[in-house]
Amino acid sequence: MKIEDTSDLALELAASKFAALGSEQRLNVLRVLVRAGPEGLSIGTLGERAGVGGSTLTHHLRILTQAGLVRQARQGRSIICVAAAYDEVQSLSHFLLKHCCADCGTTEHDHG
Repeated sequence: MKIEDTSDLALELAASKFAALGSEQRLNVLRVLVRAGPEGLSIGTLGERAGVGGSTLTHHLRILTQAGLVRQARQGRSIICVAAAYDEVQSLSHFLLKHCCADCGTTEHDHG
């Protein structure tokens, strides 16, 4: 069995990002933002599409933003736009798939 040298820091970072996605509502909020594209959505539109509103949406966005998975644009004290942090979402996916099938003994790997 091959053991990959994964730094504790990379593992810890990935674990904290996955923990932020540990809620169905937060995962859905991120999915809605990924579907919306890089321009993101207004808070109102995001709430409507995700089926989450008010302080609950604010709470979920705070956790996703702290995890680096969502970016917010502010105007004064108000959040006017929210978008997925595609680079972070992609790096999280890469973290999982980087060594896909490395121990299965084949040279070609089917990710489909």
